[in-house]
Amino acid sequence: MKQLTNILSGVTIIKTYGNIDIEVNQIQFNSQKIKKGDVFVAQKGWTVDGHKYIDSAIENGATVVVFDDKNYNDFQNDVTYLQVENSNKALAIMASNYYGNPSADLDLVGVTGTNGKTTIATLLYNLFKKAGFKVGLLSTVVVKIDDESIEATHTTPDSLAINSYLAMMVSKGVTHCFMEVSSHGIHQQRTAGLHFRGGVFTNLSHDHLDYHKTFAEYRDVKKKFFDELPKTAFALVNVDDKNGSVMLQNTKAEKLTYAMKTSADYKVRIVENQLSGLLLQINNTEVWSKLIGSFNAYNLASIFGVAMELDLDKMETLRIISELNSVNGRFQYTVSDNGITAIIDYAHTPDALKNVLETINDINTNNSQVITVVGCGGDRDKTKRPKMGYIATQLSNQTIFTSDNPRSENPDVIIEEIEQGVSKENEDKYLSITNRKQAIKAAVKLAKKGTILLIAGKGHETYQIIKGIKSDFDDFKIVNEFLNKE
Repeated sequence: MKQLTNILSGVTIIKTYGNIDIEVNQIQFNSQKIKKGDVFVAQKGWTVDGHKYIDSAIENGATVVVFDDKNYNDFQNDVTYLQVENSNKALAIMASNYYGNPSADLDLVGVTGTNGKTTIATLLYNLFKKAGFKVGLLSTVVVKIDDESIEATHTTPDSLAINSYLAMMVSKGVTHCFMEVSSHGIHQQRTAGLHFRGGVFTNLSHDHLDYHKTFAEYRDVKKKFFDELPKTAFALVNVDDKNGSVMLQNTKAEKLTYAMKTSADYKVRIVENQLSGLLLQINNTEVWSKLIGSFNAYNLASIFGVAMELDLDKMETLRIISELNSVNGRFQYTVSDNGITAIIDYAHTPDALKNVLETINDINTNNSQVITVVGCGGDRDKTKRPKMGYIATQLSNQTIFTSDNPRSENPDVIIEEIEQGVSKENEDKYLSITNRKQAIKAAVKLAKKGTILLIAGKGHETYQIIKGIKSDFDDFKIVNEFLNKE
């Protein structure tokens, strides 16, 4: 049991109805999980309004209700009601208090931007592990509490889950944690109440406009993360992206930059870019990396910068960088016996697809055939679909449009919307095959010795969601299966 007044520390309360000098059990935002003595926080979600479930929560045993709907007034005796300014923010602060503010006991670094979040957070985890630290990771792919792995369900978990994970990390002696911070997570206040030691901005491009409606709103939500960093934190941004300087405008944190094309605190230059890796200069010191492509040069500059800000030794950091492997589903490649190179990448935005294909064309010194298999997810931003079609056909010799995770949408309609972006001069450069497995099979059939085959969009995902049914589907395994048959 916890004292309610302690849990409410830092929460902006507008009105109180009932007694707050009480002890409570758990905090919940799902009325179905409520047990006797719990606190129910009613949130207005994107599709569901938690205020509709207050009565249900009380029936299940809630003794405290936190809400922000100014029109709610259906109060019952023997229940404490707290009207707050923002239920999402209140939940995050309460969760942090409930678990003893674990983020204050960690060097917590948040990574935000459109592309690169998972790679940077994961590489930082691996770097600090190799440097001898106990490390935590909160990513799209997995939650890691030092050596323990937990499957992730969201890019940024809900605030109760975040603080629960962080508390577990502290109890296991973890000293550093690297966390992906999504625009949804920022907008929904899931990171409120957390003590960040630093923040990293990667880049900003077309994504999530189904949620944010405009690019300006999407940008400003990202900026909010940096606006709220404390003076004790650092803000490290990619200033080759025009939005990097925007992120720094109002931050109280120490302002730091990384770049390839302009002057920066952490400057990277590509000396060699090959399928076998990158030879880089980072702040005038050469380092070899197994990672590939200019986008990874940016990623490595950022993790070097974070390591320096967290007081790691420069030469030891560069040595470890040379040992780091690519993240699963991020430019993960295999070469068949007959010389076909298959690359699996999570690129699911126009900018990410463009970066990957430009990298492939840069390292394609033999001018080999490039075949791309790509689709777009259902129930997501539709406006990027034609752009994906344009980029894929513009930068590939042959493209096959197919299903990604259509979810509740008709996959054929999604493909038609992708096709709308194909320019007239590229109309003979694509096929459409709805079944993703058959699309990969067709791509392998079209490939010949030296062909570079890109399978984009799903990356690390090992499933496909069609009409609400989740089935096993692993691009890497499937392409290897067909390559081995050829």
